[in-house]
Formats: sequence, C-alpha cells, structure tokens
Amino acid sequence: MSDETTLDAARTDRAQVVLVAAAVVAVAFLTMTLAYAQLGYDGDRTGAGSVDVVAVEDVERSLGSSFRAAVREEANAERDSSWGARDAVVQRVRDGVDADSGRLEAVYAEGDRSLVVAFDEAAAGEWRESNCPAGPGRAFGPCRAIDGVVVQERVGETTPIAAAFRIRVVSPAESTTATVVVSAV
Repeated sequence: MSDETTLDAARTDRAQVVLVAAAVVAVAFLTMTLAYAQLGYDGDRTGAGSVDVVAVEDVERSLGSSFRAAVREEANAERDSSWGARDAVVQRVRDGVDADSGRLEAVYAEGDRSLVVAFDEAAAGEWRESNCPAGPGRAFGPCRAIDGVVVQERVGETTPIAAAFRIRVVSPAESTTATVVVSAV
C-alpha cells in the first residue's frame, strides 16, 4: 500500500470516531433537554410560594381550647360522670372536640391545606405514665388513657385531664406531622 492510501484510511477512521462521538453527545443533550422539560422551573409552579407554612402551635392552641371547652361542658352537665361511667364521659368529650376539629379542618381546606386531626391513644398512654402519680399517698385516684383522652378519678367522679392528638398538615409548601398533648387546665 502506498503512504497516501494509508493516510486516507487513517483520516476515514478518525472521521468515523468523531462522528460517533458527536452522536453520543447529541443523545446526551437530547436526554438532558427532555429531563429539564419534565421537571419544569419555578415560574411554572402555581401557588407553591403563596401558601404560608402553618404553625403547629396554632393548631395545638385551637385543639386545647376545644378540649377545655368540652371538659367544662361535661363538668356542667347533669349526667352520670361517675368513675364507672368513664368510657361515656370520654366519648362525650371526644364528640365535643371532634365537632371543633371538623370545623378547623374545613377552615384549613379553604386555605389550600389539608388538615387531619385524630386522637392519639399511644401518646395519651405515654403522657399518663409520666404525668399521673401512682402508689399510696397520691391526692387523686387512678388515671386511665381511653381513646386518646386521659381521665382521673377525683372524688368518685371521672375528670378528663389531658388529650393527645396527631396532627397532619399538607399543602403545596409543606407537609407536617406532629403529636401534641393538651391539658384541661
């Protein structure tokens, strides 16, 4: 073979390598462009920055007020609130709080948020273990955590003293889950 034929073969090989490299780069750019188009950018988002992040303390404050109001209503009612009727007392207090938490959930829904409030039985049990005195010499009777509400026997009557709630807030700007315990006093 002549030197010129060898030189033409080398140029052809080099041109093919350059052509393959250009094809690989083009495919990479095409893939990146498609990925970028699917992700979008902040200007495409509607309303994500316009929703304020809700403070769990605000929800906790509202639930605390609802719980205390339900406890006051139960204390002022002429119903059986003996220690033996503690399950019924707890149910009436829960019903009072549920009505207010439903109203609170509706208010948050109007503000482009999803708020879910539920009684937390496990957290109520933990609160009872650490906050209710046990053993001889205590001022009041035993405590029980029933369906997320902590009650205590006081002079033969059922007295609600705390409630535990699991709060979940979801909006375009946030997702928050918290457990709070509110007391009756």
